[in-house]
Amino acid sequence: MENVISVKNMRESDAYVIEHSIPSLELMYNAALGVFNNVTWEGNIALVCGKGNNAGDAYALSIILKEHNIDSTLVLIEEKFSHDGEYYFLKAKEKGIKYILIDEVDLSKFDIIVDAILGTGFKGKIEGKIKEAIEKINKANKYVVSIDINSGLNGDSGMCEDAIISSKTISIGNYKYGHFLNKAMDYIGELINVDINIPPLYKDGLLLDDGEVKKVFKKRLHCANKGSYGYVGIMGGSSKYIGAVRLAQMGQSALYAGAGVSKVIVPSSISSLIYQNVLESTVVPMSIDKEGNMIFVSKEIDEAIKGLKALAIGIGWGVSVENQRILKYILENINDIPLIIDADGINNLVNLGLDSLLTTKSKIVLTPHLKEFSRLTGYSVSEIQENSVVFAREFVNKYNCTLLLKGPTTIICDKENTYFVNRGTPGMAVAGSGDVLSGILVGILGHNQDDITFSVASGAYINGLAGEIASEEYGDISMVSSDTARCISKAIVRITK
Repeated sequence: MENVISVKNMRESDAYVIEHSIPSLELMYNAALGVFNNVTWEGNIALVCGKGNNAGDAYALSIILKEHNIDSTLVLIEEKFSHDGEYYFLKAKEKGIKYILIDEVDLSKFDIIVDAILGTGFKGKIEGKIKEAIEKINKANKYVVSIDINSGLNGDSGMCEDAIISSKTISIGNYKYGHFLNKAMDYIGELINVDINIPPLYKDGLLLDDGEVKKVFKKRLHCANKGSYGYVGIMGGSSKYIGAVRLAQMGQSALYAGAGVSKVIVPSSISSLIYQNVLESTVVPMSIDKEGNMIFVSKEIDEAIKGLKALAIGIGWGVSVENQRILKYILENINDIPLIIDADGINNLVNLGLDSLLTTKSKIVLTPHLKEFSRLTGYSVSEIQENSVVFAREFVNKYNCTLLLKGPTTIICDKENTYFVNRGTPGMAVAGSGDVLSGILVGILGHNQDDITFSVASGAYINGLAGEIASEEYGDISMVSSDTARCISKAIVRITK
């Protein structure tokens, strides 16, 4: 796993290293060397430079290119420099490296364009010559290498109005939040990190990888039975939304993810429609009202959830007073097992009141998308996009739960840890994808609760990888969520080989 940290953490860590061990000019040269070693340099090369230390990396890079007999041209937005940047710019001039102002150059004549205009500390609005430079680079349609982060992207949020579209982005020191969140993945092509010996001063987040996720799937024993790997439940469905809970089991998501037995707990009005799609699972019909929706009957709930290792609630459930009563009862009476609250489970929780999370003995896992998280917190969607990690941590610290905040990169956190999962594909932006995820989560938690938050993060990883595998076969435009469900087992096999 690699670090993913805030811009503040990176800035302070950088300053600490400069003060205690590595001079700033040496760090700048090491950053340039890292960029040099991770690109195949061919043809005409333009290095487009702003006025900060990001540009200083490019000036040092031009010197390294020259030392390897590779010509490049420095393209300046304006003749202004940071202290260290000016040092390497003057060195480049001494070596006869060409430089020109951006107003005087045609970028379409170059084969590789290096973006060194703005760094991770940029905030605000792109204007003037910088806006023109970004537009010029994007219109040139060349191979673009962004140093540290694409100019225009916010280093903490991944939000932007205008930004460089890169072929490759080379992060310096540590990945930053803005490399993964919100719009970042639509602007960044290939993403790699260059370690230049700047360890984070404090713990922020970790980027999950295959090697860590495989640890969740322990070797199966011959001397075992279905009960050895957990009875899990999925409670949801209504007369209006029968498809969601059907989908969660249509792909047998929980079983594919390793659960021993899955129980589908649904209103009796739709149970006959569920049976045909859950041949390997148990259907538990619940009492209904005149409209065919689930009603609160404590004895039925006790029987339905008896012996479960984990329960997911809310998929296709609808919002009603009866569902709030059911949720309240479960929060008060299920002890010491993971309770995944998703979709309408979250909406009913909001109506019930979040203080119920403070007294429950269940191990709560909430899986909201942005709008649902807005309902949970009272922040607007735009506010959350600008401060995703901050608000996620604020929430789990208050309510002592595990939070999975859905997005292009998923954030999973509790009071102690924050994980980033960047697996997935645009084809997963389709109805039912969240239901498949919930099936995977409850399935994994049925057999592995060593670290609930890590298991949840691993479930998000498997879900994203399964989506990628499905996209390979069906393509992003035509794939549906059941395609992802069918590829869960392939994803697990791929990482556990």
